[in-house]
Amino acid sequence: MTDIWATNWKKRPYWLDATPEYPARQIQPPSSTEVLIIGSGYTGLNAALETARAGRATLVLDAGDIGFGCSTRNGGQIDTSIKPSLLSLSRKYGEAKAMAIRKEGKDALDWIEERIKTEKIECAFDRCGRFHAAHTPKHYDSLAREADALHRNEDIPSRVISKHEQRDELGTDFYHGGLVFPLHASVDPARYHHGLLSAVRRAGADVLGNCAVISIARDGKDFIAETALGNIRARDVIVATNGYTGRITPWLRRRVIPIGRYIIATEPLPAPLMDQLFPKNRIISDTRKVVYYFRPSPDRTRILFGGRVSADETDAGISGPRLHDDMCLIFPELKSCKITHSWAVTVAYSFDELPHTGIHDGIYYAMGYCGKGISLSSYLGMRIGQKLLGLKEGSTAFDDVNYPTRPFYTGNPWFLPPIVAWYRWRDRMRPRRKSPDLRAS
Repeated sequence: MTDIWATNWKKRPYWLDATPEYPARQIQPPSSTEVLIIGSGYTGLNAALETARAGRATLVLDAGDIGFGCSTRNGGQIDTSIKPSLLSLSRKYGEAKAMAIRKEGKDALDWIEERIKTEKIECAFDRCGRFHAAHTPKHYDSLAREADALHRNEDIPSRVISKHEQRDELGTDFYHGGLVFPLHASVDPARYHHGLLSAVRRAGADVLGNCAVISIARDGKDFIAETALGNIRARDVIVATNGYTGRITPWLRRRVIPIGRYIIATEPLPAPLMDQLFPKNRIISDTRKVVYYFRPSPDRTRILFGGRVSADETDAGISGPRLHDDMCLIFPELKSCKITHSWAVTVAYSFDELPHTGIHDGIYYAMGYCGKGISLSSYLGMRIGQKLLGLKEGSTAFDDVNYPTRPFYTGNPWFLPPIVAWYRWRDRMRPRRKSPDLRAS
């Protein structure tokens, strides 16, 4: 087997190569604050921007380096975010509520574009569009029906691409056609996070890394947060930990399912090859239950390829070759290319596949983005900040949606390996009938 590792390959995100180092702020935290936010990712920073600009003394803490989690390690793909379909949500909540929930995803995509423009964040945001590829003919049929329903019921634009037309969108014959969503977007996630951090600090908030919160307790109307660097009294607390939610908030921990995803970056590739494989610069996802997602880097020199490669969690040194193998099934031209970066990220799923935001025991929270978190985490972080301030704009369609858990679940997803193994096996069962040539009208 050819060695797929580049010389001096890195077990860290490709994005961090070009992102400025975060200014060190290893100072003693204040003994009190008005707003304490736990988690320095997109949710926490967007909440902090609202509270700090409203004049509230705001402190953001992270157990690790600032932005260590998913906010600087994701694939940089942004879509309309809500996983359950309108039909499935309507069966559960009624059509009006379902429409409101689905609309939050559309609003989040539009809002993040405006946030980036308003804050003047240079992060390669691009409405490049998504090609959602069908991995079987049956899934292509389903996508063609879905396109009509999305347009008719939700005014979401999409275009059916047959297998015959596929190479105009993606340089492979591996898939059986798919849908193009022209409004979906890409971003450099680390540069976006860095821009948010700069804006939050300009607004007057303190953001401190490597300061773990050990416990949170009520003390009258306030909270006392015990940290590695001393106790902090806070009037209000926001928990924005998503896939890294831990023991300090057991009620929330019982409601998020942490799932590892893995990503590689290839070495720089010739421009003609990139043009052949990604003729329209789309971001890509597919219809497998254990989904693969990939895209060109913002400068179109590399491919970033991500997915779940094993039933159990694994090391980036093990996931890298497996992702390379899967990438080469789609693009045989890449068999000799090498990997320069391989890394892991933890996302948080909910049992109902919806994000959730609200207040529990006086603590504000937003989390459970189900792998769709760039726009949703940013948008709901902003909304939870507004909610804390008592603003009516802080209300969302998720506010009165029950946040489910399961009996005996405490935050350790012991059930994931057999489920992932089953889905991976099912994804490999590819029907061999010919794809129909459905085209967009």
